[in-house]
Amino acid sequence: MDVAGKIETLVNSLRDLSPTRVRSSSSDGYVSEIDSERSSWIDLHPSALDTFDKIMNDAKGKEIVMFLDYDGTLSLITEDHDRAYITDEMREVVKEVAVHFKTAIITGRSTDKVQSFVKLNGIHYAGSHGMDIKEVMFQPASDYLPMIDEVVKILKEKTKAIPGATVEHNKFCLSVHFRRVDEKGWAALAEQVKLVLLDYPKLRLTQGRKVLELRPSIKWDKGKALEFLLNSLGIAESNDVLPVYIGDDRTDEDAFKVLRERGQGLGIVVSKTAKETNASYSLQDPYQVKEFLKRLVKWKKHT
Repeated sequence: MDVAGKIETLVNSLRDLSPTRVRSSSSDGYVSEIDSERSSWIDLHPSALDTFDKIMNDAKGKEIVMFLDYDGTLSLITEDHDRAYITDEMREVVKEVAVHFKTAIITGRSTDKVQSFVKLNGIHYAGSHGMDIKEVMFQPASDYLPMIDEVVKILKEKTKAIPGATVEHNKFCLSVHFRRVDEKGWAALAEQVKLVLLDYPKLRLTQGRKVLELRPSIKWDKGKALEFLLNSLGIAESNDVLPVYIGDDRTDEDAFKVLRERGQGLGIVVSKTAKETNASYSLQDPYQVKEFLKRLVKWKKHT
């Protein structure tokens, strides 16, 4: 496939990850089809709120360990990625969760950035998709730091001419955000990223919701980070542990897949639309995540 073809494929993939919101209309056959698809999807990935009692019944006698994504899970997705603040109420709920359960936040953000947002102690922070875990000083991609610094500078310069595009330095990886870029500019943005990537074959491209990410080409992702944290906590081999991972994006699928393959643990995807996922349960948005966490704390206090 030529470069133009690769760019078109990438842009189409970005559209798939960023579906247009569908307005509800009883007379619209297309909407009815969407509703039917959503209903079928919910049958496969039931609401973690509606099935809360069943989940907790399965958790009896086991130590729950909480793993949380940040953007789109604890905070709303925002136009300005630097203003994706967690609400005070959500912060209090997460604080309570961490009192009762071992808790980790695994995010594509840099560890420093997510810590500045969450502002809580007693939590394991795994930034850069788990490539930066401060509590245990684990940094499997440390050799890539100079390269990431270099590519951030290059991409900031290359994308200056594309209105709305921003480049975020996440220490061991970088994110090119296009949430504020007109869709007509997506191809130009994707082309710039692809061209830079040609000069840095040790980096790989991944995609998320209105974001392109460049990461070191090492076998490390949120699933590996989850496994590492379970090992560092000394509970990876225990049959009495129930890891629960909540996340909303494609990068969280690596963690869902690990839990499914372990046959031990629960993946909860945060999504209002039907999509392919390795998660077992679903929640619609950060508000429902907060309600689920509140019920979890209440359950723990009464057991």
